[in-house]
Amino acid sequence: MQPKEILKEHVSKTASLTDEQFDYFFSHFTYKTFKKGQTIIGEGDKVDCEYFVLSGYLKSFFINDDMKMFILQFAMPTWWASDYNALYSGERATISLDCITDAEVLCLTGQDREKLCNEIHASEHFFRWRTNKGYVAAQKRLLSFMNNNARHRYEELLAQYPTLYNVVPKQLIASYLGVSRETLSRLYHS
Repeated sequence: MQPKEILKEHVSKTASLTDEQFDYFFSHFTYKTFKKGQTIIGEGDKVDCEYFVLSGYLKSFFINDDMKMFILQFAMPTWWASDYNALYSGERATISLDCITDAEVLCLTGQDREKLCNEIHASEHFFRWRTNKGYVAAQKRLLSFMNNNARHRYEELLAQYPTLYNVVPKQLIASYLGVSRETLSRLYHS
């Protein structure tokens, strides 16, 4: 499937755009490719885009002062990723985004997103719905961290996203779950 078709199918699940509106909507995106391990956003960068994943897997993460990595999100095909605080506030990035695999993405600037929302009501509906869905997912993940042990969080992730285990290195899954690689290994083999 072509990038335009992938995005159109994704958007049409939430918002109704005419073909003419979608052509205009799509014209604001830029196609880019990245290689496995390549950084898209680094800590301290100026962030002006969000990324719609066409193919491949990305991770957004934070590294604390003790050099411990905390993964906030794995972004797989038809997911969106960025450092949203930096994108919306104009502050420098505190969240990094890089490629777990080779990836193809569509980039949309914050300025173009606002333009589309102002010009096409259905696109504003789409972006609001997507933001709300992301907020709910983040809230559920936070509650899971507060209420569930590592085994339960591991089983939850496996049930929700079974393909992750075939693509994402185990040490990254461990970081996402907030456990050591050894703990994940015990959970994985029990």
